[in-house]
Amino acid sequence: MGKLILGMNVSIDGYVDDLAGNLVMSAPSQKHFEYWIETIRNHAGAVYGRRMYEVMRYWDDDRAEWDASLRQFATLWRKLPKWVVSRTLSRVGPNATLISGDIETQIREIAARTEGILSVSGPELAGLMTGLGLIEEYHLHVRPFVLGKGKPFFHEARPPLQLVSSTLIDDDTVHMIYVPRG
Repeated sequence: MGKLILGMNVSIDGYVDDLAGNLVMSAPSQKHFEYWIETIRNHAGAVYGRRMYEVMRYWDDDRAEWDASLRQFATLWRKLPKWVVSRTLSRVGPNATLISGDIETQIREIAARTEGILSVSGPELAGLMTGLGLIEEYHLHVRPFVLGKGKPFFHEARPPLQLVSSTLIDDDTVHMIYVPRG
């Protein structure tokens, strides 16, 4: 059975992007980027909200300026089965399946037939899935930014959490893992 894990970069004041839509994940260190490579290498699939999926589509096409680690991430990302939750998209790209309608039932079915970790990305989708009790772990990659306003990591959801581990990834980034209490 698949394990649903919400994992995203987050500012130290709890936002995943600012009001202009600039993601906190911009310009991670090489060490942090390699950490993300190893993370997705071990995932069985990914569930995205529409906006986050559109951001991640960047990895669908090779770019001449990429170095070896960027190419490696893109290769792994392309192989990863993806499910995209959207009310507005009519189609999605390669190796992706569109989900609409009864999201809870569909996500539970995906988790039931998938072995391994299913990453969840996108704050609005995460809020919905948290409210439905579907997220089993929250992986926060806390980055050294203070945004003040923007889109919060915990969009509309305020789950009671318990810290189970923290790891210093590089000089500026901490990976914290929380699980729902009780």
